[in-house]
Amino acid sequence: MNESDLPSFLLDGEEIPFTPGQTVIQAALTAGHYIPHLCYHPEFVPHGSCKVCTVKANGRPAAACTLPAQAGLAVESDTDELNDLRRTLVQMLFAEGNHFCPSCEKSGNCMLQALGYDLGVMTAGFRHFFPDRPVDASHPDILLDFNRCIFCKLCVRASEEVDGKGVFSLTGRGIMRHLIVSAESGRLADTDIALTDKALEVCPVGVILRKHVGFAVPIGRRRYDERPISAQALDDAPRMMEPKHG
Repeated sequence: MNESDLPSFLLDGEEIPFTPGQTVIQAALTAGHYIPHLCYHPEFVPHGSCKVCTVKANGRPAAACTLPAQAGLAVESDTDELNDLRRTLVQMLFAEGNHFCPSCEKSGNCMLQALGYDLGVMTAGFRHFFPDRPVDASHPDILLDFNRCIFCKLCVRASEEVDGKGVFSLTGRGIMRHLIVSAESGRLADTDIALTDKALEVCPVGVILRKHVGFAVPIGRRRYDERPISAQALDDAPRMMEPKHG
């Protein structure tokens, strides 16, 4: 099917073609249009936990990662109002955790940090919570710093759906919500997690870190140091197939 044969919706005044079953964010990224996001991952069914991708669809707010693309839909994303909302959400995430970027091994590879830069967030803007959740260094190859968790649930889903292990869980509600290890002892060493597990790849911040390889790539030469997250997201997105000419 050619792109011209596909149904479409408007995103900030531009026509975005989509295939049935795509969400607004999937169609936008496929068409080369970036909508800021954090918890969305192309390999997992979206669940709209962070709300950074909030857009206005026909005048009503909705998470672009869970909103089905529909013909004739008018979507607003790149507006001052929505970008201000995204900045506030990012500031809150910084304030709720211990995100000390200059000393973090994930600096330059961290989606939260990169999104903050992309949106022009230079300070948390709120009083820091400074959570005190003990670091788990019990595993010989993997370190867990629970203080940086943003509750995206990607490691939980990856461990359950891909690795088939269920190593991680979220517990508690509201301000008491936090990530835990699903072992009777609560220690990562007492699970069957492996360095090859998908759960190690999907954390957008610096919660799950491999030991013995810290700063192997110097800060300043890392993924988001070289190009902004908006460009990287478009590089990674699938593209419409070019029509073949006989």
